[in-house]
Amino acid sequence: MLLGDVFPNFTAITTEGPIDFYEWLGNSWGILFSHPSDFTPVCTTELARVITLLPEFEKRNVKVIGTSCDSVTSHEEWCKDIKSYAGYTGAKFPYPIIADADRSLAVRLGMLDGAERDAAGAALPARAVFVVDPSRAFRLALLYPATTGRNFDEILRVIDSLQLTDKAKVATPADWKMGDDCMVLPTIAEDEVPKRFPAGVTVTAVPSGKNYLRKTPCPKV
Repeated sequence: MLLGDVFPNFTAITTEGPIDFYEWLGNSWGILFSHPSDFTPVCTTELARVITLLPEFEKRNVKVIGTSCDSVTSHEEWCKDIKSYAGYTGAKFPYPIIADADRSLAVRLGMLDGAERDAAGAALPARAVFVVDPSRAFRLALLYPATTGRNFDEILRVIDSLQLTDKAKVATPADWKMGDDCMVLPTIAEDEVPKRFPAGVTVTAVPSGKNYLRKTPCPKV
């Protein structure tokens, strides 16, 4: 898949029962993130971290769904450990986990890591992160190796950038966080700048003499 492509629909069995991905997504953004297997240490910390961040995802109209190459029965037992690690006391696990025991979804979505294999020699899924917007467009892909846990604060930061830049004619610079100055797109002509950016624009001088490093306060959208 290429960014901007329509993300493929699929059906799956999850800890919340059967789902159709498009129906589950509804009018929300979605994050699909994969795991090598159940009862593994890094995966447990990641799924627990997502629990603690659910209010942040909900504020951004983002649904989260995990997938791991084990059965629903295994997932349900693993969820007890994840809830304990997160300090979560709710009776129901707060988001679904897909059962992909035959790796069919991981294969279809290109999630496998050829360098990481199980005891039988089969390739394990990478720590993939896919972000899909409400129009079903594929907006972000991140692939981490099995030994490196994901940075979910970074994933939230990227969601903020995607949602902001969809609405305002800006881009976000290196290490940007919500509220920081943004970059005016190079496609915005100089005579359009005052109308589009009433808060003002600052131009950084560079040796080339080209006025392309144009910053503006973060738009309110």
